[in-house]
Amino acid sequence: MLFNTTYVDNAITREINTLLGKPYSFLKAIQLKGTGSHRMMIEEVSPHFRNVLNTNSDINYANIELRPKGIILHINKGLQNYSWIIPYFKLALFQSETLSIHADGMFIKFRNNQYVRKNYSFLAKILRLKEQFIQSDYVNISNT
Repeated sequence: MLFNTTYVDNAITREINTLLGKPYSFLKAIQLKGTGSHRMMIEEVSPHFRNVLNTNSDINYANIELRPKGIILHINKGLQNYSWIIPYFKLALFQSETLSIHADGMFIKFRNNQYVRKNYSFLAKILRLKEQFIQSDYVNISNT
């Protein structure tokens, strides 16, 4: 799901918190050694995202925020902010010539440069948290 989060909207905030959980507390964020990535340069996007990117020759950036049940990918377009909500069970990461994040038939590809390399440990953290979430969710479902 893609939301315009330029202005605070309590309905959108509630929906995000329902899907992904509330933001980590300050202490939990310190234990995780951070819950936000460095910015990354967007190389290519699926047609669904074309309207949220700068159309002129500006470079488009995005960053990732961790939540207990998924991630939020924040995209800035001029003075507007958009947030792509991705639950862990829909998230797929691919590393090739670009770093790709896929979910629900949509994708964003990031240029493989120093910005992505700066985030390798953060991306490993995402994969680790995704695995822990899926394992714990599977255990909860199988025990009922």
